[in-house]
Amino acid sequence: MNRRTSVNRRAAFAAALAATAGLALAGCGGDSAPQLKVSGAYMPQPVMKDMAGGFLVIKNSGDTADKLTSVTSDLSDDVTIHRTVGAKMEQVKSLDIPAHGELKLSRGGNHLMFMALKKKPENGDKVSVELHFGKAKPIKAVLPVKATNYGPQHAGHQ
Repeated sequence: MNRRTSVNRRAAFAAALAATAGLALAGCGGDSAPQLKVSGAYMPQPVMKDMAGGFLVIKNSGDTADKLTSVTSDLSDDVTIHRTVGAKMEQVKSLDIPAHGELKLSRGGNHLMFMALKKKPENGDKVSVELHFGKAKPIKAVLPVKATNYGPQHAGHQ
């Protein structure tokens, strides 16, 4: 092997090594896990004694999308995820949380339903929930119980 071939092979090897390192670094920083944070959580004081709705926003500042897959709570053994299509509410297995986006659970839209309540929460109570996701670790959140007609726009936020 002559000197020119040896130099070309080393240059090619160095270029391949640099490209591989670049891909590895891009994988570390560009495709991070979802970064989820809950805000604006509340539960309107239920009118009925056996069911209630829950609302919150899940913000994802990460580069990877995720899904809200289930919710557990001491208040009910039957907490379900619902979406509203037109005027119709339907139970779903999950709701998407886009990368660099948010999932908003609000009146008239996507929301949580608490069925067969163990006790009727009153204004001022706090309801603990644990949110479960397809990729991210579970997040514990507290839903303060507000007046039946409460809406975030009435309080000056979101």
